[in-house]
Amino acid sequence: MTADQQTLDRLSALLEKYTNAHGVSGNEDEICRLLKEDLKDCTDEIKFDALGSLIAVRNGSSKSGPTIMLAAHMDEIGLMVKYIDDNGFIRFAKIGGWNDPTLLNQRVIVHGRSGETVGVIGSKPPHVMSADDAKRPPQHKDMFIDIGAKNAEDVKALGIEPGTYISMDREFKKLMKSRVTSKSFDNRVGVVMMIEMMRRLKGKDVKATICAVGTVQEEVGLKGAKTAAYAVGADAAIALDTTVPGDHPGITKQESPLEIGKGPVLTIADASGRGIISHPQVVKWLRDSAEKTKTDVQLSVGEGGTTDASAIHLTKDGIPSGTIQIATRYIHSPVEVVDLEDIAAAIELGADAMERAHKYFTKRQ
Repeated sequence: MTADQQTLDRLSALLEKYTNAHGVSGNEDEICRLLKEDLKDCTDEIKFDALGSLIAVRNGSSKSGPTIMLAAHMDEIGLMVKYIDDNGFIRFAKIGGWNDPTLLNQRVIVHGRSGETVGVIGSKPPHVMSADDAKRPPQHKDMFIDIGAKNAEDVKALGIEPGTYISMDREFKKLMKSRVTSKSFDNRVGVVMMIEMMRRLKGKDVKATICAVGTVQEEVGLKGAKTAAYAVGADAAIALDTTVPGDHPGITKQESPLEIGKGPVLTIADASGRGIISHPQVVKWLRDSAEKTKTDVQLSVGEGGTTDASAIHLTKDGIPSGTIQIATRYIHSPVEVVDLEDIAAAIELGADAMERAHKYFTKRQ
């Protein structure tokens, strides 16, 4: 299935809006505001749990219909101010899973109380490195952020202090054909998929109650998924997220047979089963929808990495769960790459699955 250009353009614009916004784990307010606005016209109620996850409820037409949880985490990996030295240089802690060398020489935004301040991540220049230092990959503890301050007082005057959030200063850009690049595709891709699925359902007779949930703090321990899943009490759940392909230099197909541009990914197991082993009924449900919508899908058995589904499926007495993911190159970097065709196909599959959820799951008493 190939999406028309109008669909791709709409997805591109929506993805640009969400990836250009900022929402490091624990500071997802901006994303939450955007999501609330985009879901208010296609859901019946919007509420929040105590950690800040957004729960948008679309009531089903049947009282006996199941409740389905769609979960997309709103947060992105980022940094946090740890220490400001006397000369105004900022030392930082990592929030989420960074590969340290990707941080060096990046431009960042420091989100102080007085507003956003641009900075750059620097370190010792190669000209003065020892031979041993030059051989060692750069580590974040050797880096610092320079905002142009002359001293610590300059920094503190901007409302920057330990605990201040820092995000990457990167913007959405189009590559060739249907491929695009940005920071935070993990997981604004999932957020956009969720919005578009809910929009597709507007005005349709859907027997299941659908809860579209924007979770917080996924990148630091699947925290929002735990509390939101408890609040929703779903009969089945789907996590919408990104995953690692093996279609570029530096990784092999044996490590990951997935490719971008080859369709959405259905997880069978992740983290060698320590995360989730997707419920067989969920896998059948999604594969049946893929067949009905003529959507090519890829199946994933991963040895590392988890999604919100790992937390959701262990909530209360257990929730049958699975994932729809998008293969994404260079995950956990400021230059992630996806194919809009994969996203469009995932939306078609997911919307169809929501319409037919009542055929696969029943409301538990």
